Amino acid sequence: MKKVVFVLAAAGLMSLAACSKQTPAENSADATANALDNAGENLEDMADNTSNDAAAASLDNAADNLHAAADNVEDSKK
Repeated sequence: MKKVVFVLAAAGLMSLAACSKQTPAENSADATANALDNAGENLEDMADNTSNDAAAASLDNAADNLHAAADNVEDSKK
């Protein structure tokens, strides 16, 4: 379910991004931020699927770090 919502949100953002002209650097920043968010989502899914609480906590922490990195990339282009 999370993946479907994320894909739909990404598709919506991509369609909005297509309306404005961005520089190649802004496109690169967007692609990097999206890749980091995707990796974070994958780690969250892995955490949900593990039965080991310590591993789940570690995966959630790594996912949070990737999402924060994606936010930093987005903020750097402003």
